[in-house]
Amino acid sequence: MQASAFASDIDAYLAYIDLERGLSRNTRESYQRDLEQCAAFLAKRGASDWRTTTPDQAGEWVRSLSRRAATSQARKLTALRMFSRFLLKEGIRKDDLTALLSGPKPRRRLPMTLTADEVVRLLSSPSGGDPASLRDRALLELFYSSGLRVSELAALTLQQVDLENGLARVFGKGSKERVVPVGSRARDALSTWIASGRPHYVKARTRSELFLSSRGTALSRVALWSIVKKHAARAGITKVVKPHLLRHSFATHLLSGGADLRAIQEMLGHASISTTQIYTSVEGRRLLDQHARFHPRNREK
Repeated sequence: MQASAFASDIDAYLAYIDLERGLSRNTRESYQRDLEQCAAFLAKRGASDWRTTTPDQAGEWVRSLSRRAATSQARKLTALRMFSRFLLKEGIRKDDLTALLSGPKPRRRLPMTLTADEVVRLLSSPSGGDPASLRDRALLELFYSSGLRVSELAALTLQQVDLENGLARVFGKGSKERVVPVGSRARDALSTWIASGRPHYVKARTRSELFLSSRGTALSRVALWSIVKKHAARAGITKVVKPHLLRHSFATHLLSGGADLRAIQEMLGHASISTTQIYTSVEGRRLLDQHARFHPRNREK
């Protein structure tokens, strides 16, 4: 555990990001762990607080992370950079601890996606007329139609869905609100679920969540993941199908169809266009694969 002199400034920073930055709870908790680890390291090496910590000591901590994965190193350095800027802004320090620090640039892996045929098979898996099938079909259709994060889908309420206009209002990372389109097939599936399926799950404790468990409460993210995996297996899809795969497929298929990258960014709720641009690489990879497989000059020996 870090010394109290370190802890007080960390607590002040956490209060600041709670009020000003609107970061997600997971991000906040990650930053807290990273800063506490850094403080503990610095205390063991003789630093008494953040005011007297030297850039060399901070650099020593960053270098101590070299055995960790590049993504973990980069995240921890980001946490320290943002915290250092806070210390500078608040007058706690007169210089930026991290000004001369550098870390690894994590290699961005291209997201896996489903093919259009695999999507059709997945969405067709819950084909029955029982309440569970109506629910699963509606949530899979909405997942793919709107590119939602699994946490956004789990938290969705009846009031957030406007079936008449084909829109849903969701709250993404940092509680940022955005409006996403709901396609015609998703609207039909949702309408059937709300009218004929959802009433079977309503219990005394039920609130306004759109998708319910057998207990009448909102489906958890784990339950949503289980539903996606179950229907992927039934559809004979051999890829590892996680909920985020439908979000990746949504974006890639829109781009393949000619959608504007800025529009996709807005629908996904990405703060930066650079995050959305990863899908251009996916599409480029697909085109190269198609060219390699079907261009006659590539087949000649």
